[in-house]
Amino acid sequence: MTALELRASFSLASIFGLRMLGLFLILPVFAIEAAHYPGGDDAAMVGFTMGIYGLTQALLQFLYGLASDRFGRKPVIVFGLVVFAAGSLVAALAPNLTWLAVGRAVQGAGAVSAAVTALLADLTRDEVRTKSMALVGASIGLMFAVSLVAAPVLAGWIGLVGIFALTGVLALMGVLGVVWWVPPEPTKHKDAPKGRLADVLHAPALLRLNLGVFVLHAVQLAMWLALPAMLVQAGLSRDLHWQLYLPAVLGSFVVMGGSLFQLEKRGYLRAVFLTSIGLTALVQAVLWSQVGGAPSVLLLGGLLFVFFYGFNVLEASQPSMVSRLAPAHSRGAAMGVYNTLQSLGFFAGGMGGGWLMKHWGAGGLYATCTGLMLLWLLVAWPMQAPGRHHEAVKAG
Repeated sequence: MTALELRASFSLASIFGLRMLGLFLILPVFAIEAAHYPGGDDAAMVGFTMGIYGLTQALLQFLYGLASDRFGRKPVIVFGLVVFAAGSLVAALAPNLTWLAVGRAVQGAGAVSAAVTALLADLTRDEVRTKSMALVGASIGLMFAVSLVAAPVLAGWIGLVGIFALTGVLALMGVLGVVWWVPPEPTKHKDAPKGRLADVLHAPALLRLNLGVFVLHAVQLAMWLALPAMLVQAGLSRDLHWQLYLPAVLGSFVVMGGSLFQLEKRGYLRAVFLTSIGLTALVQAVLWSQVGGAPSVLLLGGLLFVFFYGFNVLEASQPSMVSRLAPAHSRGAAMGVYNTLQSLGFFAGGMGGGWLMKHWGAGGLYATCTGLMLLWLLVAWPMQAPGRHHEAVKAG
């Protein structure tokens, strides 16, 4: 990478990471802490309050992407981070669960993922794009691991109100990073013909990737509805789960860093991509086979490592491929659609996973996750890794 590419990659990954840390800190403690609010005894309302973030983000993600094509990436990112900070303030001051839901909805309206990834694509060359996107993915995974350890401690010190206030501060720190650290954005996308949503929706290669990110994040969220109980059943108490999560996440990053980039450089991106889908499907199938049995902590730890490896490879390579397949003047729109499907996957994974757990138990949940991953593998099989000058309109 050049010095400019390194600066762009680390600055945008840090901004993404700060925002995601604020979100992830809520996840491990929200259900418990929300019960202390008026209306918090309604489990359905608690679930709605948790999930509405993903819904509003999904509804607005592609609009932010289109706006970044027309008005520039940085102004859109700053606007989204300010909206996210405002939502955090509303949530911090919420007197009841209804206002907490309003705050979560406003947080989701600060949907900057598409603009951030589009800007990163603008500032990096095709041959280093996957590595740049991997840094963003690594920042997300690292923040997830940090949140598992820090959230219970912070909840005890400052409560849910303090955590929401902290998320707002982190978002404002991100604004400062955009203004002072992120390199100036190129102006070529402003002067180029404006992209249309149709350009993105008519490209088969992009449609495959959009389906993939929906399935990946639906499965990712759904599997956590049953996995903690399996760990407890295996003899690992809830307050010690991070001791399994953290090594699995960090170890998967090390292995991914030593394999993905070298394999991509040698022309094996398609093979490693499809293998990662297959490995993630295998993890779901093995978890399905362990339902009702006596899984060991060692087995579950190994499955978590394999899952995080496959997930991180897919998280790094998919947005890189989207940015390379999309016409440059429609890159924001393409990333917007991609991130919309990602957010909808989160929402569907939570809602659908909860329904499956209620009616069919963990067995039904993991059977469905296995089926979805195999369906994705079938749809993704005809893919071709994008070349440096590949265009989505020619991709099939």
